[in-house]
This record gives sequence, structure tokens and C-alpha cells, in this order.
Amino acid sequence: MKINHTKKEAALTIALEGRLDTTTAPELEADLKESLKDITALTFDFSGLEYLSSAGLRVLLSAKKVMARQGEMKITHASELIMEIFEVTGFNDILTIE
Repeated sequence: MKINHTKKEAALTIALEGRLDTTTAPELEADLKESLKDITALTFDFSGLEYLSSAGLRVLLSAKKVMARQGEMKITHASELIMEIFEVTGFNDILTIE
């Protein structure tokens, strides 16, 4: 998985490419611990994300909890497959998806 950051003041966009699964979720989790300091708006760009596992969902939920205290979080450009995963798990009711 590839993680790309774009930061403008207190807004951070993280673009993910590849698979967010059991193998790569710890990498994103560690990245977020450092990246979310002083961030009030977090956007995940999923245009390059091919697969999302339960481990990836856990990392997203953790990020959502952090951002609920600091500001806002949204997900953009989710594919049909990723949207289906969100719908089946109920995450589409928890996360802001555009």
C-alpha cells in the first residue's frame, strides 16, 4: 500500500493506493498517530484503494474517534467495492462518505 499526504494548514488529505488489510493496516495506524497532530480536517482519498479488510475498517474507526475530538473526517472517491464493504458493515452510517 502507498500512502500519500497533502497538507494545507490544519487540513490533511491522505490518498491510499493498493490494499488496506491486515498486513498494511498497522502501517497506516502508525502513520496516523504522527500525522493527525494539529489537524482539524482529515480527508481520505480512496480513488486508488483496491481492497479494504476488517483491519482497515478498525483503523478508520480509530481515526474517526480521534477526529471527532479534533475536527472532522471524510472519505472521498470510494469505489463500488469499497462502498459495498461500508454498506454491509454499517460503516456508511458511521463515516462521512462523499
